[in-house]
Amino acid sequence: MPRNAPAHSETTIESAHESAPLPPAASLDSVSKLYGAFAALRKVSVEFAVGSSTVVLGDNGAGKSTMLRMLAGLISPSRGSIQVFRDQPQQQRHRIAYMSHDAMLYDELSALENLRYFASLQDMGGMVCSCTASPEMALRAVGLDPALGRPVGQYSQGMRQRASLARVLQTDPELLLLDEPFSNLDVDSAKHMVDLLLDFRNWPVEKPLPGLTEANPPHPPEIRARTIILTTHQPRLAEPLAETTLTMRAGTIVSIVNTAATGPGITAAHGAVG
Repeated sequence: MPRNAPAHSETTIESAHESAPLPPAASLDSVSKLYGAFAALRKVSVEFAVGSSTVVLGDNGAGKSTMLRMLAGLISPSRGSIQVFRDQPQQQRHRIAYMSHDAMLYDELSALENLRYFASLQDMGGMVCSCTASPEMALRAVGLDPALGRPVGQYSQGMRQRASLARVLQTDPELLLLDEPFSNLDVDSAKHMVDLLLDFRNWPVEKPLPGLTEANPPHPPEIRARTIILTTHQPRLAEPLAETTLTMRAGTIVSIVNTAATGPGITAAHGAVG
């Protein structure tokens, strides 16, 4: 059942592969974001455990997109602190993928040309899934034909949304941030996206971390699993992904619902609002 939370309370969102709680993949500690006199976020404290899948709800202006942009390292808090994998988000961008309202694709290029271009900007070594190793496979995974030579600028909004998802999945992210991913998708396309994201949660995480070797492991040791944080105005479509549902209002977290969703590799989900 949802429980009310004051603006400064801490919310913990956990996903347990075992009985012991997992460390946070991402956390906000008393974070506020101010734009002049307007507070987009107000003293938000929340932790998202490694391997958790969270659906974030709220009206326009509730702070959902601001929180995701901060976790992606695109904007900085006015107050408070943010960590992703025990570091500043900007230092962990190789482990994060962010899909915004904007498709973030070049209109004059085809989907395949876009994905190949973005792949060329990153070190794509160490990938373990064919979807991440190949732009062609990433496009097929989201239901697009890689042979389609039409520029993205001529795509429907739904096709652009699917191409944008392929762009982020090919980076093999451990933390996947999705801002309104079902926008402009018909119900069948949205269900296909949900099925793909459910499968994504079980992709193995074997991409080596920069600077670490067997002789120089991380300290303390890291548990690695796929973590999803997704905002939407269509909670019924996202329900299969909603291990936990977090609701925001006026820049604060007001409730959390534990839906006890389970799936391969995820044995339980629980959360608490202090």
